[in-house]
Amino acid sequence: MKLCITSEGKTLDSKVDPRFGRCQNFIFFDTDTGQFDAQENTNAQFQGGAGIQSGQLAVSKGVKAVLTGNVGPNAHQVLSAAGISIFTGVSGTVKEAIDGYKNGIYKPAAAPSVGSKFGMPKK
Repeated sequence: MKLCITSEGKTLDSKVDPRFGRCQNFIFFDTDTGQFDAQENTNAQFQGGAGIQSGQLAVSKGVKAVLTGNVGPNAHQVLSAAGISIFTGVSGTVKEAIDGYKNGIYKPAAAPSVGSKFGMPKK
């Protein structure tokens, strides 16, 4: 099964990024093989629509679950519509997040954890 973890870096030792749509990187992890692919989040620079674009990226990668600190309403809608489970409140390293997921310590988020425009740079 493929997971998407928001990350501040590009390794399993990187910290989980608390933002989904505007995270620095996505790590796509295959729980069957242990292989992963890190991808810079080019959607973070958008004024609007970052959550939607990031959600569509996760859908296109075939992920079944997203592990992140927070998710806004637009991203939540895109991910939920695609049948992707969303787990918020995740912290620590990417590896710790994956282990926590495998051990069932996270509960799926039934609703967004933050409002739209969360994580946008302050002017």
